[in-house]
Amino acid sequence: MEDQFREILKKIRYSAKERKLKNFSFKEIERVLGIPKSEIKKYVSSEKEMIEKLLELERQKFESIFLTHNFEGVNAIDILLTVSKEVAKDFVLVSPAITVKLKEKYPVIYQEHFDKRVQFIFEKIQINITKGINQGIYRDDLSIELLARLYISRLIDIHNPDLFPPEKFSFETLFEVMFEDLIRSISKPEGITYFEKKRKTVKF
Repeated sequence: MEDQFREILKKIRYSAKERKLKNFSFKEIERVLGIPKSEIKKYVSSEKEMIEKLLELERQKFESIFLTHNFEGVNAIDILLTVSKEVAKDFVLVSPAITVKLKEKYPVIYQEHFDKRVQFIFEKIQINITKGINQGIYRDDLSIELLARLYISRLIDIHNPDLFPPEKFSFETLFEVMFEDLIRSISKPEGITYFEKKRKTVKF
């Protein structure tokens, strides 16, 4: 993805949150954001392709957290805190709350994107739980796969506007609560103590 196009997509995402884009069409983007259709079509041939790239950026920004940070030998709880902090920092670029409305207009594209995102998170959660058990800070009587699947089911739930109306519950809050709930449910007492101590030093 070219850098100039990446910047256009970032602008679209930030503006989508502030100005409430509804369908992300070329026409709406030009009317609301002032970005000409001709400019976007330098990089994509259709609105459908633009949506694919917009969702790809979302996945890339989340995955880049694990490329930027070297988590080798790092405490498993510290890893979760770092990921949560990075998500909060770049929330508009990684949050599905910005693009979930595309599910109705582009169901196939959105589902493919969602499946890729979920699979990536599922694998990382499994790695984290395994690491925490080996480090002695997570309980060792846990089913790693079951816990990872439960986490994913919660992740899917917080995307459901019927369960968590966005006007009442922000995705930022739900994401942070879900992270804390995961840590508290799988940690040994010393792990929870460590988490509570470290959490006071982490600014989201």
